[in-house]
Amino acid sequence: MNKAIREDAKRNRKAEHAIPFAAITMNTSNLFFTLNTVQRSAALLTIWCWCRGCLAAVCLMMVLDSQSHCAASGSGDASHQWLTRNCSDCHSKDDPSGGFDVSKLRVDLDDPKSADQWVRVLDRVRLGEMPPPEGESLCDLERDAFLKHSSQWITETERKEFDSLGRVRGRRLTNLQLERTLHDLLGIDLPLVSEMADEPASGDFTTLANNQTMSHFQLKQHLKIIDAAVDEAFRRVFREDDDAWKKEFTAKDIARKTRSGREPEFIDGKAVVWTGRTVFYGRMTATTAQTSGWYRITLQASALNKPDDRGVWCSIRSGECTGAAPLLSWVGAFETTETPKQFTFEFWLPQGHMLEIRPNDSTLKIGKLPGAGIPNGVGGRQNIPGLAIHWLTMQRIHKGMDDNQIREQLFNGLIFSDVAQMSESGSTETASASTLVSGSPQADIERLLIDFTQRAYRRPTDRDAIDNYIAFAIQKWNDTGDFAYALKAGFRAILCSPRFLYLKEEPGTLDDYAIASRLSYFLWNRMPDATLLQLADQGVLKQPSVLNEQVERMLRHPYGKHFVVDFAAQWLELNQIEFTQPDPVLYPDFDLIVQDSMVQETHLFLQHLLDQNASVQALVDADFTFVNSRLARYYGLKSVASVEMQKVSLQPTDRRGGLLSHGAILKVTANGTHTSPVLRGLWVCRNILGTHVPPPPGNVPAIEPDVRGATTVRELLEKHRSDSECAACHRQMDPPGFALENFDAAGQWRSHYPKLIEGRVSPGIEVDASGTLPNGHLFADFQNFQRLIAENPDVIAKNFAEKLLAYGTGERIHFSDREAIDEIVRVARTNNYGMRSIVVAVAQSRVFQSK
Repeated sequence: MNKAIREDAKRNRKAEHAIPFAAITMNTSNLFFTLNTVQRSAALLTIWCWCRGCLAAVCLMMVLDSQSHCAASGSGDASHQWLTRNCSDCHSKDDPSGGFDVSKLRVDLDDPKSADQWVRVLDRVRLGEMPPPEGESLCDLERDAFLKHSSQWITETERKEFDSLGRVRGRRLTNLQLERTLHDLLGIDLPLVSEMADEPASGDFTTLANNQTMSHFQLKQHLKIIDAAVDEAFRRVFREDDDAWKKEFTAKDIARKTRSGREPEFIDGKAVVWTGRTVFYGRMTATTAQTSGWYRITLQASALNKPDDRGVWCSIRSGECTGAAPLLSWVGAFETTETPKQFTFEFWLPQGHMLEIRPNDSTLKIGKLPGAGIPNGVGGRQNIPGLAIHWLTMQRIHKGMDDNQIREQLFNGLIFSDVAQMSESGSTETASASTLVSGSPQADIERLLIDFTQRAYRRPTDRDAIDNYIAFAIQKWNDTGDFAYALKAGFRAILCSPRFLYLKEEPGTLDDYAIASRLSYFLWNRMPDATLLQLADQGVLKQPSVLNEQVERMLRHPYGKHFVVDFAAQWLELNQIEFTQPDPVLYPDFDLIVQDSMVQETHLFLQHLLDQNASVQALVDADFTFVNSRLARYYGLKSVASVEMQKVSLQPTDRRGGLLSHGAILKVTANGTHTSPVLRGLWVCRNILGTHVPPPPGNVPAIEPDVRGATTVRELLEKHRSDSECAACHRQMDPPGFALENFDAAGQWRSHYPKLIEGRVSPGIEVDASGTLPNGHLFADFQNFQRLIAENPDVIAKNFAEKLLAYGTGERIHFSDREAIDEIVRVARTNNYGMRSIVVAVAQSRVFQSK
């Protein structure tokens, strides 16, 4: 009924257009009297042109109309009236199409919901999606005038607010940034992030200020983290060296001591672990950490009963290895052969945790191993592949600064003297601790706290802001007579200040110190180093040539390797790689070694593109990737002999290349059992193409896969695509999702969907990876889709720039930022869309350098 009413309304409007003068004046009378003199003249000339058909006058009208809209750019009333005239037939309060009612759209950009609605309206009109093709046509002149006026209105409104309050509001350090900043300030290496609550899972970057809440719980957590960090720094300074601890284990030391257990067997002078599924099999109780810390292990190992065509891949994990604490942490993987080789790994091992080292390749033959009581030699008798450990050494190490460097950084110029310390038994141990000596305690407290504050706040600080901390520390000295305790209290107080936790940025263009912090937290997720702060002191950091040089330096720095890992974790959602576990029945070849290799593939691929300043086109269509022998075998690529990840060239028949074929991406966009074109298509739209897709209406049910394999995904989605409320979004999402359907939930290529019948997997319906892009271009398969997407590098570059800007500034992209984004893409275009060039252009942009 409502649809019929709308059709009648359209016919009536077309009939009105047949009466040139009367109908036009009747339909525009309300708007006409809101115009100024120039605008009324333009309107009258428009009417006259329509009636007389004067082409020259129409051209003149276009100029006047454009000027009149610019004159009225300060208000959205005209835009709302335009929408009412052109869109209310379908989007009225009586069953509004798509749930959008024009009459409820507020001309109030202070309301985030209204602002987002206006931007979506403009984008739909700009892309030609509204009015819909089946609706009444809209002349280009009227559409362009509406878009120009509305865009200027929104842009000016946003920029006026940003000039006053800043584009980015109060932004604090993320968990990762806090950890690394404390590492830089105090010289420690504690993995503090593991002691913090997870940050909100908003689907955006954790750097976004709007997602960074601060509750009493978080304040308490911050105090706890600061205490742990300062305590560790002082422990390192005043206690004996941790690096002195080292232990060597023979095979017999790490093997089981009884006939039963999950420890390695002692066979022919080696500690042996067979391939099996027994939980915690391969644990080594001898490696249990007495103290939490960083450790380096080196082991010599070889393979037993190795398959003819490959070695035996093994994993190293750590944990308590008991049923009460089943979770294990990943350490690394290695491949053994019959020739003994040495392998070295560095990792954090909490107190009470031990190592588990075992074969962990799901494609190896698995024998029948009993549970907790595995008899010696059972694996060898069944000819099961196994791991033989010849020896193992374990040493306590530290990352970053050594103890003397910490002393120099925190207590520059002061003398340490060794003192005797009483052990728990009461005996005296000499040279086991140190004490801090100061000839002028109050002067030294003042000097050291001023220096520490300048570094903690990442900029010169007024003396007034420091006096309270100095007075507090001196009072502690007077009360206790303990110089080190007084300094510790002062350091702790400074690190609890909002000036440490929050980034100091003023509305408008950022000063050099704010630029230094924005750059360092953008590229390194840590505080500015001495070079950045020195350039800020000189006031030259914002100079384009200096800024370019610093971006290049920071990307070449060892810390620059963190950029790709940190950014990809959130941009590509690689931080969700462990959230699902592929069904072992459907995907028997998948294992943790494959998963770890997949993540390395994506990291190395992105780092290579950045190092080579390769075009963003390679993100979706590349003729190379990075694999080791295990991942190459999993992908079905040409055999690779190396245990290390290496760059390999790809052939068209390999059906790999670009992020969309990376196993890590395919895994995080699936649920572990089935794939969904909607979820994968949404991921591609959001993370590669930059297409905004709003959330689905609440009354639309999710797509449930047909596990019997009788119904295709396309058939299941057809109901959604035929619904007018869903069609626009599915027109964007479904094509990329269909293109990826040849990849299963574990990242392997498939030609048919799996069909599970009575616990057995067999080929089901053939996969159809064809589709039609929103621009009307057809693609027949995944490779064809890749080429079509790569042919439009502007779109990929624009999305990449938007992601970088949001991540680096701490604020999502606004409508008024589009001009800056377009400029970044223009610069990228002159540099063959190089990814490194885009990073530099982002840092040079007005948006990046403003609050």
